[in-house]
Amino acid sequence: MPVANHMNRDFARADLVRVLTHNIYGQNAQWPDRKQVLIDGIRELSPDLIALQETILSDEYDQVVDLLGTEFQIVHSREREPNGQGITIASRWPIREIRELDLHVTPRTLDFACTTLLVEIQVPQPFDSLLLVNHFPNWQLDYEYERELQTVLVARCIAEMVAQRSMHVVLAGDLDAEPDAASVRFLAGKQSLGGMSVCYRSAWDSRHPGKAGHTFMARNPLVTEENWDWPFQRIDHIFVRCGRHGGPTLRIAACELAFDESINGIWASDLFGLVADLALPKHSVNVP
Repeated sequence: MPVANHMNRDFARADLVRVLTHNIYGQNAQWPDRKQVLIDGIRELSPDLIALQETILSDEYDQVVDLLGTEFQIVHSREREPNGQGITIASRWPIREIRELDLHVTPRTLDFACTTLLVEIQVPQPFDSLLLVNHFPNWQLDYEYERELQTVLVARCIAEMVAQRSMHVVLAGDLDAEPDAASVRFLAGKQSLGGMSVCYRSAWDSRHPGKAGHTFMARNPLVTEENWDWPFQRIDHIFVRCGRHGGPTLRIAACELAFDESINGIWASDLFGLVADLALPKHSVNVP
């Protein structure tokens, strides 16, 4: 599960940035057992920036604080399900700006808390400013049209933000779409959508070209029996925005699955996580 461990490094200066994305399946009844697996795993991974999906927040309970304690600055989405389920970003470092996008792009999206958090983070030198985007579009199998609209909406917002202030951009999340879906191909620069085109580099593809990278699999018993034939398996992604010349503005030093095995028979979630180590490139890249 872990990549290189950061437990002993100096967080006042960043030699690289570790990003974790994970849908933690917060509402599941096995939460008390799963919680300790997540706490121990996150401590071992020692991420700097975390994008979590399906987190529970209510007046009585903050699931992310329960997991992370006070070590991180935490930003929760306002958009949430009736049971308090939504998305969250956590950062070791100061937060400069927060935006949340309404992804209810068609009438049939109105019954789901689809949303995107965009959080600008002041990463220590030599990185400076980084925009972490936690993207959580609709999940339904036949909603790729909506996912396309939602992803273009997010890409336009990112383009507006980086036009105002130069910064690195990392987009992560449970995108509920595989690499050959139009919404993901659009992010990867392989097709245009909505009259625009962008280019982001997949952290997994960068480090594991041609490898499956599945994050939703029937070998995980938390994937219920009715979902065993679910056709989408590689649905969690980490992307780094590319400059106009020279590829991604951050070098993808490592990328691995996280929480992809049980601990003493306990699975952390019904989905596996993804963790990536990002560093400044060895050669100059134009940060847009």
